[in-house]
Amino acid sequence: MALHIVLVEPEIPPNTGNISRTCAATGAWLHLVKPLGFSIDDRTLKRAGLDYWPFVKVEIHENLDAFLQEYAGERMWLATTKGEKRYTDVQYRDGDFLLFGKETKGLPRDFIEAHKDCAIRIPMSEDTRLRSFNLSNSAAIVLFEALRQLGFPGLA
Repeated sequence: MALHIVLVEPEIPPNTGNISRTCAATGAWLHLVKPLGFSIDDRTLKRAGLDYWPFVKVEIHENLDAFLQEYAGERMWLATTKGEKRYTDVQYRDGDFLLFGKETKGLPRDFIEAHKDCAIRIPMSEDTRLRSFNLSNSAAIVLFEALRQLGFPGLA
């Protein structure tokens, strides 16, 4: 098994490219949930992922409902500034899905409300509470905590 990074409606190609590179280097699956703010063929996306794209296990989903239906019953963590738990306060398991929302709005508010017990956050300064970390940085931070807890399986 492996961990899964899920980008819900990503908008900025370099972020998705950077995350794809992180997924390739760690063996994590990448899920892209439409609508996407760019074309998969976007030069900027490919440039950010460099030559890692052939090594990325990627799935594209038509929308959030389709993704949730396909993976119903799987354990999911919602990364959001609205999470009450810190990302380090949960126990990750192999096969977990780590969901991240679009850069400008995050995950849908009603989706977060319906799954509050799965909402996690990365601590940050109160001065910047209305904003968040860069998407690719956030994905790497949470993914590497999960990998650390699991003993960095398959990584040298």
